[in-house]
Amino acid sequence: MLKKCLFPVAGYGTRFLPATKAMPKEMLPLVNKPLVQYGVEEAIEAGLTEVGFVTGRGKRAIEDHFDTNFELEQQIAGTGKERYLDSVRKVIDSASFSYTRQGEMKGLGDAILQGQRLIGDEAFGVVLADDLCLNEELGVLGQMVQLYKQFRCSIVAVEEVPKEQIHKFGVIAGNEIKPGLYQVTDMVEKPKAEDAPSNMAIIGRYILTPDIFDLIRETPPGKNGEVQITDALLTQAKRGCVLAYRFKGRRFDCGSVDGFVEATNHVYKNIYLPGEKG
Repeated sequence: MLKKCLFPVAGYGTRFLPATKAMPKEMLPLVNKPLVQYGVEEAIEAGLTEVGFVTGRGKRAIEDHFDTNFELEQQIAGTGKERYLDSVRKVIDSASFSYTRQGEMKGLGDAILQGQRLIGDEAFGVVLADDLCLNEELGVLGQMVQLYKQFRCSIVAVEEVPKEQIHKFGVIAGNEIKPGLYQVTDMVEKPKAEDAPSNMAIIGRYILTPDIFDLIRETPPGKNGEVQITDALLTQAKRGCVLAYRFKGRRFDCGSVDGFVEATNHVYKNIYLPGEKG
């Protein structure tokens, strides 16, 4: 049974400087809730209640967020402001949290490998908090957990992207085995548009089987000297099976300023305001 989820959160967030000079980009608020909390809530909804973070220097605020603040809570106890802590209290009560550090930024593959000490020898989810995924019904990770129960192999979430954006993503090619589900035959990290095997781009949701750790160790550094998870997944696909799932829902690229502003406006109009009126 899947119960663990890994959050690689060691990146610097340079596109949001100077805001991220002293604050983790994952703690940037979408109205009144930090980005990373949306990802953790999605994991909990999917049944992945053992949450692990691969952090780096300057990320202490994430650990503090998913902990009790006695002084603050005592100060607002019994007032109308106390309700604003309801969502994070629910998260803290619903999951356990553990942390390890990635000492050097050597790519997503390396970050996931550093998380092995939190995961052990079992399948697990991975959430990149930069990708905010919203669905009125079951979240993206929950959809993927249902597929894992059926197929018992690694799964990546994909969506169709315009050609002019394809160079920003890992891209898959595969055989469609049923609507929206592909058996991966090829996977390329950030190709030029003319070299891309398709327009199906991998986004920040994965379910990985534990053999991925040994495959990452065997994977030499790729682009920019980083260990790419796509290279390890391609090896896994050639040796066995990796599925790509075109998920149901809407994704916002909160790693970019434009995407973050778009997500903020959407959350304000569709989640925050209805909640305040309710």
